[in-house]
Amino acid sequence: MKKLQFLVIGKNQEILDTLKRIIENNEGWKAEIQNDESVCYDYIKENQVDIVLLSSGLDQEFENNIKMFCENLDKEVKVIDHYGGGSGLLKNEVYALFPNLQP
Repeated sequence: MKKLQFLVIGKNQEILDTLKRIIENNEGWKAEIQNDESVCYDYIKENQVDIVLLSSGLDQEFENNIKMFCENLDKEVKVIDHYGGGSGLLKNEVYALFPNLQP
């Protein structure tokens, strides 16, 4: 199974912790969580990140900027707008980006 590295960004720590747990319940999936937008750009540049998962509490300007930043990188980083819906929805969002991972 392909390993995936997530950066989960949001403002609600309880939701971030839950998303980390849900993500890491999948074999080969790892998540870093972050509630400080200012450090996200450097983290993405300096680390292997396959998916940036945008959670609740972020302002629209940051969301637009981080999406544009990821699109302009030399490496491929996909972005998911995730505002809830449970683990099934999250898996479907990931499988939409990586169809070869579907069981």
